[in-house]
Amino acid sequence: MILIGVGANLPSEVGAPRETCAAALEMLAAEGVEITAVSPWYETAPVPVSDQPNYVNGVACLETGLAPGQLLALLLSVEMRFGRTRSVANAARTIDLDLLAYNDRIIQEPGLAVPHPRLAERAFVLLPLRDLLQVLRDRGLPGGADAWCHPVSKATVEEMIGRLGDINGIRRLS
Repeated sequence: MILIGVGANLPSEVGAPRETCAAALEMLAAEGVEITAVSPWYETAPVPVSDQPNYVNGVACLETGLAPGQLLALLLSVEMRFGRTRSVANAARTIDLDLLAYNDRIIQEPGLAVPHPRLAERAFVLLPLRDLLQVLRDRGLPGGADAWCHPVSKATVEEMIGRLGDINGIRRLS
């Protein structure tokens, strides 16, 4: 299962952060990436805590023939097309596309770490991921709620959520 995190907290030329997130997924689809499922969107406080606007975050499941490095390059290209600039770490952004997992592969190369090194620490990834896995299960698609675990730690999403402690500052949007 290929998973990406999608987030934004600044408007782009297509609109508010939620519209930008949806448009970024549409752009990936136009580039030949099949979006098989998308989690519900969440509103989340910035991490680390700051005076930035809240984020809209979600997780998408993909199918593609692109290798991990090629997919990452496409994600970065889509970010640039939506006006993403990289200035300082954790800065506000028009769009953020993170390669969270690429099947069960473990990759540590310059510029490419799969699974995402902070996946297990982020409620704004894990809560939408839990919902996404339920969507897959409800549809009878491979990779349902009981089928995915972290490739390194072998922890389930529920186990990782249980380790987070306080998960204030995040709410599911309707």
